[in-house]
Amino acid sequence: MGRVIFVSAGPGAADLITLRGARALAQAQVVLFDALTDPALREFAPQARWVDVGKRGFCDATKQCSINAMLVREARQHALVVRLKGGDASVFGRLEEELQALAEAGIDSDVVPGVTAAIAAAAHTKRPLTRRGLGRSVALTTAMTREGDMHVAKSADTEVFYMAGRQLGALAQQLLGAGWSADTPVSVVSRAGCADALTSEHQVATLSEATVLHHGRPTVVVVGAGARALPRPASQAPGRDVPQAQEQSLTD
Repeated sequence: MGRVIFVSAGPGAADLITLRGARALAQAQVVLFDALTDPALREFAPQARWVDVGKRGFCDATKQCSINAMLVREARQHALVVRLKGGDASVFGRLEEELQALAEAGIDSDVVPGVTAAIAAAAHTKRPLTRRGLGRSVALTTAMTREGDMHVAKSADTEVFYMAGRQLGALAQQLLGAGWSADTPVSVVSRAGCADALTSEHQVATLSEATVLHHGRPTVVVVGAGARALPRPASQAPGRDVPQAQEQSLTD
C-alpha cells in the first residue's frame, strides 16, 4: 500500500511550484495531473508515468468518480503517487472528494500548498489584495456553481471570482444587484502566472467589455479594494516638474 501526495503546482509557469512540491514529484512513480498544469513540470519527474485527468469548464473532462477510483488503484500498486493540481489544491480544486476517497480506502495522504490564481493575479498587476485601512478582508468565490448558477455577494472589501471568463456580463449585473456601486474598480487577469498573462481594468458597469480580450482563457476577476490602482508617486503627477537629478536617473 502506497500513499498519495497532493501537490499544488501554482498557476501558470512551472517555476511557481514550491520546493516541497518539486521534491515530491522527483520521488513519484505515477503523476495524475490536471489540465492547467505546465507541461514543463514533467522535467521534475521524468521517471514517472504521467496520466492526464484534467478538467476544463464547458468541455469534456474526466469524471470525478473516475479520478477517485484511479487514485485508490494507483496507490495500491505504487509506493508514491502524486496528484498534481493547478493553483492551490484547497481552492476550488475538488480536494475534499479525493481526500475522502483515499481515507475510506485506508490510504495515507499529504497535501502540499501552492500559489493560488488570486495571488498570482495580484502579483501580475502589482495590486495587493489587502490594503491598510481600506481592504481588510478578501473573499474567494467561484463564479459558477455545479448547477450552473451564479451567486454573488458583497461580503468582503475585495472579492475575487474564479472561472469567470465566460460570464463577465452576467457577473456585472449580479455585482450591481448585490450592492456594489457601478464605479467600483475591477481588475481582470487571464492566465495569471503565465508568460502570456493579460490584464484589463474596468468598473463594475463596464466589466462586460473584458469578454473579448479574455475569451477562452482561465480568468480571475478582482473586485473592490484589491482592484484599485496604486497612487501615483508625487513626482509623476500630471503637470509636476521632475527635478533635474531625478530626471537624469530616469533616463540613464
